Amino acid sequence: MRFETNIRYDFVNNRKKYFMFSTILIIIGILSLLIFQLNLGIDFKSGTTMDSVAERSVQQEEVIAVLDELGYSEVPTVGGTNNDRISIRFGEELSNEQTRDIQTAFKTAFGEETSFEINVVSADLARELAIKTIWAILAASLLIMLYVMIRFEWRFAVSANIAILYDCFVVVALFSIFRLEVDLPFIAAVLTTLGYSINDKIVIFDRIRENLRFNPAKNEKQLVELVNASIWQTMARNLYTVLTVLIVTVFIFLFGSESIRLFSLAILIGLISGAYSTICIASPLWFEFKKREKKKKPTGGPVRQPDQPIV
Repeated sequence: MRFETNIRYDFVNNRKKYFMFSTILIIIGILSLLIFQLNLGIDFKSGTTMDSVAERSVQQEEVIAVLDELGYSEVPTVGGTNNDRISIRFGEELSNEQTRDIQTAFKTAFGEETSFEINVVSADLARELAIKTIWAILAASLLIMLYVMIRFEWRFAVSANIAILYDCFVVVALFSIFRLEVDLPFIAAVLTTLGYSINDKIVIFDRIRENLRFNPAKNEKQLVELVNASIWQTMARNLYTVLTVLIVTVFIFLFGSESIRLFSLAILIGLISGAYSTICIASPLWFEFKKREKKKKPTGGPVRQPDQPIV
């Protein structure tokens, strides 16, 4: 079997290295989640967010000083065109009296026309959001698996689903390890990762299926060559697709506002992980399933019984 493709690196025969690296990362992620858990924002735990617009430009140190006088240790975010926007997230549900005290102190320090927007998340609402988020990710992965199974076959579906769940877990694990805040935009980023990741895998699986149709592999060596050729035939397309989104995401992360910085970082991690898992996990996993199937098949020809004479 020969393909008109320059196979510059053998991904399939080096699959155990990638499986080992991915397994180690999963173990580290699980340990981090068990020990440190996730740094949940108030979207997933009770708390209060206060966004205000001051009459003048303010410095972060000024806001910290006002909060310190009131007995709060939260670190505010100051931004906006004129540095007049203040965003504070409190780890508790503030009472009406506490809210009024903060508003009075802010108006005294930053002007009487300072405006406020306050959002309170109760513990019940936070718990409900967390449960719905888990169900959303599970439902999305299940529907993707069914789609791939209908369009291709179960081996492609299982390989793709393992790979995309790995991508999602990598994002969650890294946010846990580096103690980055998890909020609703983070969940949107994880679901976006699912979409981009399955797109890459569909492209390469379609090429594998096409190559199998015109060049059926008769043994394991030919199957290795087929999968490697399929990877390199789609390599440019997958990399260009990922790089296009990656460049935009990097610029959003570097120059975007604080409110979407972690969202763009989560997508950035998901894109890199998705490109890696498509080549180094999904395709080799399919090869493992297909190889086992070929080993189970009989080699062909009638099987002679022990007492049957040889003609």
